[in-house]
Amino acid sequence: MKKRIQLEGMSCGHCVAHVKETLEALENTTDIQVDLGTQSVLVETGATDELIRQAIDEAGYTVLGID
Repeated sequence: MKKRIQLEGMSCGHCVAHVKETLEALENTTDIQVDLGTQSVLVETGATDELIRQAIDEAGYTVLGID
């Protein structure tokens, strides 16, 4: 399922890489596109919204919404 995740807390290229690595660790997650300018991620994943929130929170970022 394609999901759009709105984040808060990314400020540089390292943050983008960290978010991407965090999502890559989730099962059934592919095609991750992180956009620093809009603080958002487009991702193809089978992970639940709760699992996504937990992983991103543990990485040090805030999930504002998942569509």
